[in-house]
Amino acid sequence: MGRHFGDLAKVRHIITYSLSPFEQKAFPNFFSKGIPNVWRRFKSSVFRVAPPMVVMYLTYTWGNRAHQQSKRKNPADYEHEE
Repeated sequence: MGRHFGDLAKVRHIITYSLSPFEQKAFPNFFSKGIPNVWRRFKSSVFRVAPPMVVMYLTYTWGNRAHQQSKRKNPADYEHEE
């Protein structure tokens, strides 16, 4: 009844190599090279990413606050009704 998904086509002249998952290290050099690399990449990009994010956050909070204040009723309009 047809072909299985892995046998849809024959590919020739291509050699693939793989390593057994039992022979791989899950986190090689994680503490010695991984964390310093993350810190280096963070320092190099924080001054490009953080200022626009701070500006957008401040704009968003200001806009929400202005919108909430514009929806409130003016108490001076209702002073004579008591």
